[in-house]
Amino acid sequence: MKIDLYSDMVCPWCRIGKKNMSDAISAWEASTGETIEVNYHAYMLSHDLPPEGQPFNSAMEKKMGGPEKLRPMLQRVTEAGAAVGVTFNFDQVERMPHTELAHRVTALLNTESQEIWLDAVMKAYFEDGRDIAQLSVLLEIADELGIDVEALRQELDAGNGKEAVQDDFTTARNIGISGVPFFILDGKYALSGAYPANQFLEAFQKIKQQTQS
Repeated sequence: MKIDLYSDMVCPWCRIGKKNMSDAISAWEASTGETIEVNYHAYMLSHDLPPEGQPFNSAMEKKMGGPEKLRPMLQRVTEAGAAVGVTFNFDQVERMPHTELAHRVTALLNTESQEIWLDAVMKAYFEDGRDIAQLSVLLEIADELGIDVEALRQELDAGNGKEAVQDDFTTARNIGISGVPFFILDGKYALSGAYPANQFLEAFQKIKQQTQS
């Protein structure tokens, strides 16, 4: 079984949805002994952001329709994250970053490193308030994970990863993805949104039953 996950690092529901997916996969593999492969794909919520990003509060207030709508949304996300063991410190977040560069790094890593990278980048952003639009910050995170920073810098300088990211954007557009997280299970079944772990497990079971019938 495999999952294709489309997500953006600045999407809090993507962080929650990924955690729920990972919890479900761990439970599934523990109970069945069957592995589930996850392929990570880039999606950008705000293509119109400048490369340097924008101030978080003003960008989000404009998107949500004012501070009176933004505050309860952030509180709701914070509570939803805490319920599944994910922390959000929105008081630390100062920037709404452009994420293409971070997505390019993801594309340049192997699958195992991609998962660790995504978790680290989202933690850096949502918990520590680091500006993940900045190359220096991304390289710091990579260094903290033991990734060869100089090799990564050279690949980014050469423009590597751009084509893979653009291909993901094009595929997402062509199949009609308009929001993330978006999960495609076994190339046939779609889940849109931060589904709880038990619903992932139900989906895994249905897919298994269908493949056996």
